[in-house]
This record gives sequence, C-alpha cells and structure tokens, in this order.
Amino acid sequence: MKVNQISIKKDMKVSELMEEFKGSGVLGAGRVARASNLLVNMINDPDMDIFMSMAGPLVPGGLRYIVGDLIRNKRIKVLITSGANITHDLLESFGGRHYRDLGFNDEELNDAGIGRISDVYTQSEDFEVFESEIIKIFETISKKIDNDKDNGIISIQRLLKEVGSLIEDENSILRLAYENDVSIFAPGLIDSMFGLQLWMFTQDHKLVVDAVGDMHYLSDLVFESDKIGAIMLGGGLPKHYTLASNLLKGGIDSGLQITMDRPETGSLSGAPLEEAKSWSKAKHGSNLVTVVGDATALFPLIYAAALDKID
Repeated sequence: MKVNQISIKKDMKVSELMEEFKGSGVLGAGRVARASNLLVNMINDPDMDIFMSMAGPLVPGGLRYIVGDLIRNKRIKVLITSGANITHDLLESFGGRHYRDLGFNDEELNDAGIGRISDVYTQSEDFEVFESEIIKIFETISKKIDNDKDNGIISIQRLLKEVGSLIEDENSILRLAYENDVSIFAPGLIDSMFGLQLWMFTQDHKLVVDAVGDMHYLSDLVFESDKIGAIMLGGGLPKHYTLASNLLKGGIDSGLQITMDRPETGSLSGAPLEEAKSWSKAKHGSNLVTVVGDATALFPLIYAAALDKID
C-alpha cells in the first residue's frame, strides 16, 4: 500500500484533514490519524468506559473547555490528574486567569508577582484569591465530615467531589464532574498549591485525607466495567495510576497516549503503550496508539476530527 501525499484545500474540515493524515503512513501524521480513529471507536463502544489521565499544565495550556466537554457529554467515566490541574481549574473558577505574551525575564516577573509556566503566566493576586476561597470550601467540607461516621477522614476522590459541589463556575472541570457523576482522582494532590493549602488547613482543623481510600472505589469501577479504554495526555503519576488501576483485570482494552518524553531513559512517561502489555497493564490484542508530541496542540486536533464520527 503506497503512502499518499497530504493534500490540503481551502475550507476543508478537520475530519477531512485527518483522512489525509491517515493515508500518509505511520510517521507523525499517520499516528495522529490512528489516535483519532481509536478515540472514535472507544467513545462509540457502548460497553467501554473511558479513563482519562492528564499530566503537565494542561489547564493553563488551554485544554480546560475540551476536558469539560468530554465530561459534560459523558464521554469519560474517570479523570485522573495532577494536583496542579485541579489548582488551575479552581483558580479560574474563582475569577483568576492565565496570561500570555508577558516576556521571559524571570527575575522581573518575580518582582511583579507573576509566575511563569513556559510561555503561560499567572498572577500572585489570583493565587491569593484562590487561597482564601479554597479555605472557605475546606471549612464547609470539614464541618460536614465531622458530623458523619467518617470521623473526619475523607478520600481524595470524595474530597474533590465535595469541592465540585461547592463551585458555581459552569465551566469548572470539578463542577462538571460532580454534575455528571464523573469521578476525579488525583493521587499526587498534595504536590500542588491545593495540597499546600490543605496541609495548612489541617494544622488546626479535623480533616484527614485518605489516599488509600481511593483504591477501594477505583477498583470497583474497574471491575464493574466490561471494557476500559484510556486517554493519556502526558505521563507521570496520572498515566501510571490509570494503567495500574487496571492491572488486576489484565489491563486496558484500548488506549492512546500523547507524550513528549522519550523511551530510552526507561521512564513510564516515555514508554510506548505496547510496553504495558509486559506488565498486564494492557491486554493481549489491545488496540494501542502512542503519539509523540505536544498534547495541547495534538489532542484538540484529534478530538475535533473525532467529533464528526461520534455517534
């Protein structure tokens, strides 16, 4: 089968561009097309629940609405993410913003109260609002937990659900997850501004976060699912939590990952998904696609093309 040269025309749809990618071989464009087709198949399969993981600054990088759309339309069952993305979702819910085009002199940025994430920026004033608002939410949750049988103990998943119930922003990932019964897990939650404020709050309040408690609920979700597909944006802890949660059932049935990391170091972030089969984190015969590139550029393209084919 020959490689077709990519043909571009004016006003073509994203799905049409993806068809051009599909015929171009198995290099970058071909992998992107395979990932988009796999995403369609996963979403259209009524027997498949989809676990999505996000590592890296994907909310600051512009994917907040896309993740929200997946949740709102019940296209994912579980979201596993870093504490940083939780923090930045809430920062926007509390009126903060992420900025661009402010320059790269980091000492001057520091003096001006601005933090930099590559070429995305945040203001310390927004984090001050975040800190005051999240403490109010912790106080509400703490009073609620103190009054029930849990003796002040709460799992991360339930904590995030309770936070989502108290957010008014209709675009908040946490709020949408609460409204649409999508479970959010953040195994590295403490390693974030959210986690720092939580630690400070627990110094003089009775609120104990039980990370192990998440595994009871997550394992139930795995065993209740006929098939599981995975969307993994970036690597790290969220990717491993997604794959490892399926270990006891023989692994995921389908999966796509987008990563910038390389496999030579042996890190999980750069490992091709085929490697997961050796650990029973992906099943024999599972449909797997690894795309090397920037998730903030490639996943919107993959999802936009898939929308024309989703039932």
